Amino acid sequence: MYHDVKELYWWDGLKKDVAKFVRKCLICQQVKAEHQKSSGLLQPLEIPEWKWEHIAMDFVTGLPRSQKGFDAVWVIVDRLTKSAHFLPVSISFSLENMAKLYTEEIVRLHGIPISIVSDRDPRERLQSAQSRQKSYADTRRKDLEFEVGDRVFLRVKPVKGGVGSKKGKKLKPRYIGPFEILKRIGTVVYQLQLPSSMAKIHNVFHVSTLKKYYPDPSHVLQLEGIEVDESLTYEEGPVKVLEREVKELRNKKIPLVKILWKNHGIEEATWELEEVMQEKYPELFH
Repeated sequence: MYHDVKELYWWDGLKKDVAKFVRKCLICQQVKAEHQKSSGLLQPLEIPEWKWEHIAMDFVTGLPRSQKGFDAVWVIVDRLTKSAHFLPVSISFSLENMAKLYTEEIVRLHGIPISIVSDRDPRERLQSAQSRQKSYADTRRKDLEFEVGDRVFLRVKPVKGGVGSKKGKKLKPRYIGPFEILKRIGTVVYQLQLPSSMAKIHNVFHVSTLKKYYPDPSHVLQLEGIEVDESLTYEEGPVKVLEREVKELRNKKIPLVKILWKNHGIEEATWELEEVMQEKYPELFH
């Protein structure tokens, strides 16, 4: 914009005024992609003092049932020794059986009681590796903080697929909002005030998905009619056929249709092959 304007006009502080205008432009804030470092410094997990002090547990289900009756895998992760252990179990196990199996596995791996005494060497090595990893990651991130009451945009992503989504649309929405921050949770997590139309979405987000809102009296704020699902994605699909046209080549004629896409204005309608659109979206031609 600066290079376009300076060819016709000039005044003192032109570049600064253009940057200020673009920063406060509501459409620019909602559709302009971020090309800066990711927000939020790395937050490493706390290193335990004792072996098996912090246990992460998950299940892998839907496996073929074995002859011994096992239909799931219990995954036990020891963060201090960086080891994972996989135990075949039945998902119908009671809590008593799980506790017994857990105790037997610890005894088998570490013994009692000497093995559960803290070993400083692995903890110090883990601390050194963690510090090195945080230093490496933070050089590629930026520290960003908000206060309770601030208003921010929430990043969304269109679902890939369909004829129109593969075309690069300059003004396709990348952010929705703004929304008010209700609470700060920890260092890099915030709770937002979402409208009732987004009730199915958990209202706690990492700072990397948020973008600062720069207010201006000229802004008319309203939540766009984008149906966002729990993964913060929305589907781009055709709404209706606006026009028809036949492109004549030397040896053949190609029927085209002008399509209005969901979540986009008429100015972003695209010409598509009528044959392809009829095959993928027959409901448009009824």
